[in-house]
Formats: sequence, C-alpha cells, structure tokens
Amino acid sequence: MTQPIILLTGFEPFEQEPLNPSWEAVRALDGWPCAGASVTARQLPCVFGKALQVLEQLMEELKPALVICVGQAGGRSQMSLERIAINVDDARIADNAGRQPVDQAIYNDGPAAYFSTLPIKGMVKAMRAAGVPAEVSQTAGTFVCNHVFYGLMHQLATHASKARGGFIHIPYIPSQAARHPGQPSLALETLVEGLRIALQSAMTLQQDVAEGGGQLH
Repeated sequence: MTQPIILLTGFEPFEQEPLNPSWEAVRALDGWPCAGASVTARQLPCVFGKALQVLEQLMEELKPALVICVGQAGGRSQMSLERIAINVDDARIADNAGRQPVDQAIYNDGPAAYFSTLPIKGMVKAMRAAGVPAEVSQTAGTFVCNHVFYGLMHQLATHASKARGGFIHIPYIPSQAARHPGQPSLALETLVEGLRIALQSAMTLQQDVAEGGGQLH
C-alpha cells in the first residue's frame, strides 16, 4: 500500500527580502514522516497565475491526502491559520514577474469565497499547548498567498477531492525583523515545530474543536 503524501508548500522570496521564512520552514520538513504519511515540500513562485499552475501540477502528480500552503506575513506576531480565501486579486505591490492585478477575480466562475477544510481551531489549540504562538486568522490578504489559498480550495472543490487543504501565514524570522525595526518575529525553529504540530493535528483530528476563535475587529 502506497504511503499517503502531505504536500507542504512555501514561497520564494519577494519584495526585496533575501529569503522567505515560509520556504525555510517548509523545506526543513521535506521527507518527514507524519501520522502514517510522508511530507513532500515544494516551493511556489510568488507570481499570480504561475503559482497556481505549479500547485495544480504538483497536486496532479502527487495526489496528496493533505495540502497546506504556507506564506510570509510580515507584521504578524503569531502563526496564523487562515479561515477563508476570497475570490479577488488586489495587489498593493507587483509580484516577482511585475504583475499587479487590481480587483480581479481569481476564477470568474468561482464562488465569492472558500473556507479552509482543516481543523484550524484544533490545530491552534495544539500549537498553543506546545508553546507555539498561533491564532485563527479571518483574512489571508489579497496578494499571491490568498490567490494560492483560493486556487487550492477551488481545485479541491471542483475535482471532488477527499483531500483536506488550507493555508498558514507565518511571521518574519529574527534576521528579517532586524531589517524592519519594530516588526515582530518568531525563530525558525519555532516555526518548524509549529508546522509539525499543525500537520500532525490536521492528519489526526477528524472534527474541529468547538470553541471561540473569532476576532472583535
């Protein structure tokens, strides 16, 4: 019997950053055995359209049981498990190919939004119990991270896949925060441990926990 695959993706650097902590954390788990499955880590380009093409090719090739995409969110202080992806590209800056879509649908025939199919509250609970700062986030933004998150969920929904999928945003690591005075950061080791716990929880929790995870503002 073939071992199930967990597809874990991170992004290449963007906006003049020398590295992207999402890829640094994700690649540390390539080949890691998790709950009877094996992690395959892959990098996505920070480019509208192309990122989804690469992701779709990976999903077709690997046929993963679980897909978690990870991206950088400079300014956040915790690992953010995203609840919802919205059907819009609205870029404050250009992507790595110079593209800067404004108020464009990701899929013209797609719904306004998709919800993560991960047990995000249970994952956050497990991460916090292990000492990893984590939260449920209500917005994945409107840049390439949301683009990939929405595209992932659209792919799973339209192909009637049994795989679970979702997105996690992570803060800067300290070497980046040193270049952005006042911005919060988490150590790379903490991010890697947080992803380990998140993956394990996603693979083992059949139902999410019922507890408050919303925000007032």
